[in-house]
Amino acid sequence: MIQNSKIYRILMSLVMLFFVFACLLPFALLISGSLSSESSLKAFGYTLFPREFSLEAYQYIWTTKSAIFRSYGMSLMYTAVGTIANMCMTFMFAYPLSRESLPGRKVISFILFFTMLFNGGFVPTYLIYANIFHIVDTYWGMVVPYLLMNAFYVIMCRTYITSNVPNEVVEAARIDGAGEMAVLLRVVTPMSRPILATIALMSAIAYWNNWTNGVYFIRIRTELYGIQNFLNSVMNNVTVLSSHSSSLGTARQIPSTGIRMALAVIAVIPVLIAYPFFQKSFVAGITVGSVKG
Repeated sequence: MIQNSKIYRILMSLVMLFFVFACLLPFALLISGSLSSESSLKAFGYTLFPREFSLEAYQYIWTTKSAIFRSYGMSLMYTAVGTIANMCMTFMFAYPLSRESLPGRKVISFILFFTMLFNGGFVPTYLIYANIFHIVDTYWGMVVPYLLMNAFYVIMCRTYITSNVPNEVVEAARIDGAGEMAVLLRVVTPMSRPILATIALMSAIAYWNNWTNGVYFIRIRTELYGIQNFLNSVMNNVTVLSSHSSSLGTARQIPSTGIRMALAVIAVIPVLIAYPFFQKSFVAGITVGSVKG
């Protein structure tokens, strides 16, 4: 067969190498740009290797190291709490929907799917969070809105459980005297580790990259900023300082372009570190969880 031929394997290997290169190229340009001088970036643009090696961007960012470490800690806290809460709510919602004996199962599934298509809009949502739940300028303003649970995750988790947790296993556990919580924790959860890892990774990335909640719900208490909001404020300050320095004709030029690249490197490092540990379960979970609707 053609799949077993040597030429086919070579061609597929070349295609995969091309895609790997296409994925790695932006990161290489990003790191190279963060290590290049401002003058070389403006003169030559982005290159795979720095034409003029410089650490000015990182030195400028290091002047705010205490704030960066605080923002890193806040983001780690938001990500940990939000991811755990998201996993628990998603799994406890998906498991009952996967059981055909649940009364009103189709109606609940329709309502869940309906929320993926329509919502109340930004203004009513903001008013509810601000005036009813009072989460503005609080820790929960960075955790609760928009990210605490996702209908797509619930559907994906429900599909995985339906496809990979046979009813016979659940019934056998009940015959042995296990209640619903025991079945959920001791039978369904161990068999659902790939999809749980998938949800954990997707939720963690969403929380780590989130900056809109900080813009909408953090007005005064900027010490609650996560790393994304802090880096955004640094970038805005750099833009203002660069415009003032150019208008005043000051000799020292602020490396605004290099700082943007360095900020992106700082923000993406935790994701690059975490992804390899979840990759195997992520691929298995999202593949099996999307087989059926």
